[in-house]
Amino acid sequence: MSSQIKKGVLLTFEGIDGSGKSSAAQTVYAALSSHYNVILTREPGATPLGVSLRELVHHSPTPLCSRAEFLLFAADRAQHVTEVIVPHLSQGYIVISDRMADSSVAYQGYGRGLDKEFIMAVNAWALQGVRPDATLYLHVDYETARERIEKRAEKPTALEQEQAVFFKRVAQGFDTLFKDRSDVFSIDASMEKEQVHAFCIQRVVEFLTSRGL
Repeated sequence: MSSQIKKGVLLTFEGIDGSGKSSAAQTVYAALSSHYNVILTREPGATPLGVSLRELVHHSPTPLCSRAEFLLFAADRAQHVTEVIVPHLSQGYIVISDRMADSSVAYQGYGRGLDKEFIMAVNAWALQGVRPDATLYLHVDYETARERIEKRAEKPTALEQEQAVFFKRVAQGFDTLFKDRSDVFSIDASMEKEQVHAFCIQRVVEFLTSRGL
């Protein structure tokens, strides 16, 4: 995406289900709202099409094959970028997204065993040149994440009901994907929620300050 078009900042939150990334993203959004033009969005489900795709992916009446699952996420991503992310970046917004393309590499690539190069190629096409300026990776062990999921009131999604071995592959995928990336801030999400949120806010404020914002 050219600098003439992209005037805003894109921040993404990543991690396995139960890592606390969604509540952290909401807290950072609330902290920034009084000082910046900021929008909180998510994948999947940030557009009318995305809402339908989210329901299909998470609560399909019949099991989805791995390839169909990825392609549905990719369709959501393409619409999300076109309808939400690009318009807000072009207006100078800070866009905070709860999950984006890295999740597909970790979940469908490492978790499902699909071709990671193919996933990255489709992601690049769907993203239309958009890349996160910074990513907050909330890493946590599977046991802690599972305990948190089981305490939730809502019915678990199809992905949340996967076995431990799947989530451990996904976590390893995130670790591998992010280990050499300078744009990723790794947060220990096993801490108390308030501590995690404080660290996230601190990292984001430091990043924005470094960008002169």
